[in-house]
Amino acid sequence: MTMHSNHLRRFAASLLACILSAAGAAMAADTATFEPATSTLRLPTLQLDAGDRYRDVVVRLLEPGQLRVEDPAVGAELQFMTTGSVLRMPQVVIGTVTYPRVTLTRPQLELLGVGGLVGPASAADASVPGAVTTPFPTLENITVEWAFTGDANRNAVVGVRYRAQGSSTWLTGMPLRRIHNETSGQGRTWPLRHSGSIFDVAPGTTYEIELTLTDPDGGSTVRTTTATTRSTPAPAAGAIVKPATPATLASVLAAANAGDIVELGAGRYSGLSVARSGAPGRPLVIRGTPGAVVEGEISVFNQRHVMLTELTLNGRVRFNGSNDFSMTRSTVNATAALGGHGIITFTRAENAYIADNTVTGTVVWSEAALGTSGGNAGEGILITGPGHVVMNNRVARFRDNISLLEDDEAVDQYSIDILNNDISEAADDGVEADFCMHNCRIMRNRLTNVFIALSSQPGLGGPTYFVRNVVYNAVHVAFKLYRSSYGDVLLHNTVVKNGDALGIYAGATVGRLHARNNLFIGGPGGTYGGYSSGTGRVLSIADLDAASADLDFDAYGSTVGSFTGRWGATSFASLAELRARTTERAAVQVGMDSFASVPVFPGSPITLYTVPDLRLQPGSAAVDAGQAIPNISQGFQGRAPDAGAYELGQALPVYGPR
Repeated sequence: MTMHSNHLRRFAASLLACILSAAGAAMAADTATFEPATSTLRLPTLQLDAGDRYRDVVVRLLEPGQLRVEDPAVGAELQFMTTGSVLRMPQVVIGTVTYPRVTLTRPQLELLGVGGLVGPASAADASVPGAVTTPFPTLENITVEWAFTGDANRNAVVGVRYRAQGSSTWLTGMPLRRIHNETSGQGRTWPLRHSGSIFDVAPGTTYEIELTLTDPDGGSTVRTTTATTRSTPAPAAGAIVKPATPATLASVLAAANAGDIVELGAGRYSGLSVARSGAPGRPLVIRGTPGAVVEGEISVFNQRHVMLTELTLNGRVRFNGSNDFSMTRSTVNATAALGGHGIITFTRAENAYIADNTVTGTVVWSEAALGTSGGNAGEGILITGPGHVVMNNRVARFRDNISLLEDDEAVDQYSIDILNNDISEAADDGVEADFCMHNCRIMRNRLTNVFIALSSQPGLGGPTYFVRNVVYNAVHVAFKLYRSSYGDVLLHNTVVKNGDALGIYAGATVGRLHARNNLFIGGPGGTYGGYSSGTGRVLSIADLDAASADLDFDAYGSTVGSFTGRWGATSFASLAELRARTTERAAVQVGMDSFASVPVFPGSPITLYTVPDLRLQPGSAAVDAGQAIPNISQGFQGRAPDAGAYELGQALPVYGPR
């Protein structure tokens, strides 16, 4: 348990020997990360005594020596004191738990790497914190943004803790991401700030949020704020029910008040227009009954707090400009006469809740229907504006099944949740999260038999989160990060498709891509609808900005019998070369036998395949292959999270209507 002096001398000497004089400072913080599976301790910076400070230090902890938590001697810096052989760490993260003020006295350490010497700070390197905002909390997620100036050397980080108001237990969130002030290929710019989300919180609850900004060059501080999630929309308690028939509906709607339920009796209704609003906690509700069918369009323009529920509609719904609109537990069958659309707004709206619906379009799954020039039409669910929640819908047979608006039509597309939807037969995009401005959260969706599964064309700085989505039989690509997409974050997704497992053929920069704990399997490819799916490489991103990319702990495989790929300008032909030449140092190789119920490989992608079960089997290389991610991978079994969307032994999420 005691560190011998030769270990200390080797450690200190190795630090000095690894100085890269030409390298600038990289991201630094007061937080060390320990990975138990490899006994690896990662130190963003490390000060040697009171002298030089080094960046990106990685050591293997052979013996911890004497360990102490909440040691008052620990200051604001990660520091190694040669006198007494003491490693001082203000924070250590192990899995999802953060331990404060940790010291190791006389540990045995093996140096694995060091990025270089941190040069002297300048005034421009210090952070100048600005305002903290939490715009448009949804039911289950909270956007957090912290503006700042300075930090010219880009080494400030922001840690996150949160708790329900009244609770004594703090939970660790994912650190905020640094959003650089850059310009997209479409000429759009975004401001400098730290930005991110707190995930999977409870509806209708106030949360205390603690943000810790750490900048070794100055400006470190702690800010606290609160945010309250929205409650799930529901009719008012004791609401007055006003029956309607096809003959009386117009007059009943005209006399309806906030909090009323207009109930459609059996019969056929030739469309309807809602020109009155509800109020907070007292929505104006239009509710169907068995035998009631609406033919045509339901229009809700520029209203507030209107709820449509339990309806059967042959046509479309438009809620242009309406805030706090909700549509639940309904069946929508799109028609060619109304553009093949389902539930849509073509103008800015706020805080829509679209949940538990079955929405079916007019597209017939065929090669002729595929792509932007294919024989397809209609948007299944289309939104623009902030705060929307689209969850637990079953959406099939559209051009784009769930989508945001694009280019000049896209307005304030942030703080948007697309969760737990069951998506199939999308002739272009399963989920088109294009022109997301920040904190769009595409999570736990199941996408089967789609041309392109998940699109971010482009992400406008990010973060655009794709988390625990399951993709099976994407004909062209699983992720379309095109038109100079910046700031996409891929966590715990599972992909099985023909062609390249992770192929992104952007023709423009793929910037600041971050990925962890994903599982990608490809195989023999082809050309469908004029688009190639690749040749079976495990990874192919020729346009990747390798300098800003950060991918690791992912699982890759291909049924073609080789392990090849392209990472920016770098090629590789084995797992060892992928690990050595890219940031994927902890990647693993997997095959179709990774799954407990081995599915058919989707080698004939125009086929309508049955939805498979892509949960892992014990012993798969993907088991325990991931990295712990606060607020994302909590509750994992074993020594580390599994790669892919499903943790071994856990039940499937609920996809589609509940």
